[in-house]
Amino acid sequence: MNKKHCQADLNSKTNHDHGFNKKSAGRPDLRVNLAGIDLANPILAASGPFGYGHQYRELFDLSLLGGIIVKGISPEPWEGNPPPRLAETTGGMLNAVGLQNPGLENFLKEDLPCLRGSGTKIIVNVVGCSVDEYAAVASRLDGVEGIDGLELNISCPNVKAGGMAFGTDPASTSNVVSTVRKQTGLPLLIKLSPNVADITSIARAAEEAGADGLSLINTLSGMLIDIEKRAPLLGNTFGGLSGPAIMPVALKMVWQVAGAVKIPVLGMGGINSARDALQFIMAGARAVAVGTGLFYNPDLPAEIKEGLLDYLQQQRLPELKSIERIAQNPKGEE
Repeated sequence: MNKKHCQADLNSKTNHDHGFNKKSAGRPDLRVNLAGIDLANPILAASGPFGYGHQYRELFDLSLLGGIIVKGISPEPWEGNPPPRLAETTGGMLNAVGLQNPGLENFLKEDLPCLRGSGTKIIVNVVGCSVDEYAAVASRLDGVEGIDGLELNISCPNVKAGGMAFGTDPASTSNVVSTVRKQTGLPLLIKLSPNVADITSIARAAEEAGADGLSLINTLSGMLIDIEKRAPLLGNTFGGLSGPAIMPVALKMVWQVAGAVKIPVLGMGGINSARDALQFIMAGARAVAVGTGLFYNPDLPAEIKEGLLDYLQQQRLPELKSIERIAQNPKGEE
C-alpha cells in the first residue's frame, strides 16, 4: 500500500465533516457501548464495502465514524472468486468477491498502521475455512495495539464439514465461538447469516459460547442470469444480496434476535437513511453499520448521524438509549 495514504492529518476537520465535529450545548448523547467497546456514536462502517478505509479517507475524516469494521482477514491471502464479481439489481447489489484479502501479516504490516491513526474504533472481521484458522487469527490479533474488537464472519464454508457454513448450525457455531473465545480477550462479535431456518437458535448458541455481541445480517444468497449468454451472470454463480431491498428482512431478524438474547446487537442490512437506522435501534440494535449505501453516498454516515440527533431533539429525548429496543415492547408492558 502506498504510504501517502497515511500522511494526511487524519484528525483535521475536512470539508466533508457535515457537522460531526459540531458540539452544541444540550444536543442528545449518541454514545453507546457495543459489546464492551465505547463508541462516540452508533454508526459504523460495515465489513466489506469500506475495505480498509484507504479510499474513504479521501472523502471524509474517518474519526467521524463510531467505528470501522475492516474487510475480512484470513491467516493467509485469499484470491477470491473469478469475475464477474459484482452485479447491480433492483434495490440492491449482488457480490461474489469471495472474501479476497491480503492475509493477516500483510494486514498488520500495511493496513493497520494507517488505521491506528484514524481516531475511531477498529474492529477486525475474521474469516477462515476451519475452526483452527479462526482461532489462529484471533490469537495473533489479541493484544495488538489499535485493535478494539473482533467480528467473526461465520458464513464461511467449513471445509472439514463438507462446505457447510459454520453459521448455519448451532453446534458448529458454538464450536467456533467457544474455540476463538479461549484465544482472545478482545470483545467478540459474531456476524450471523440470514440464510438459516431459525436465526435465534444460532444467536443463542453464539451467546452461550461466549460472544460479547452479535452482528446481523450478512447478505442474502441470490443470483442473476445473463439472458444473452444464457448463463449465470456472476463468475461464482451465486452471490450475496445487499442494499435497500434487504432492509425489512434484516430489521425483522434484528427484532427477533434482540428479543432472544441478552448481549447487544449491531444491526445492518440495507440501511440507507436515519429513518432506517432509527427502526433498527427501536427493534433492539445497540448500534448500526452501513455498507452498500457507501458506494453511492459516501456522506451517508454523516446524514444518519444528523438525522438521529434531529429526531432525538424533536422528541425531547436526551440520549439514544431512550429508544433502544422500544419496539420490542410498544405498549410499555412489563
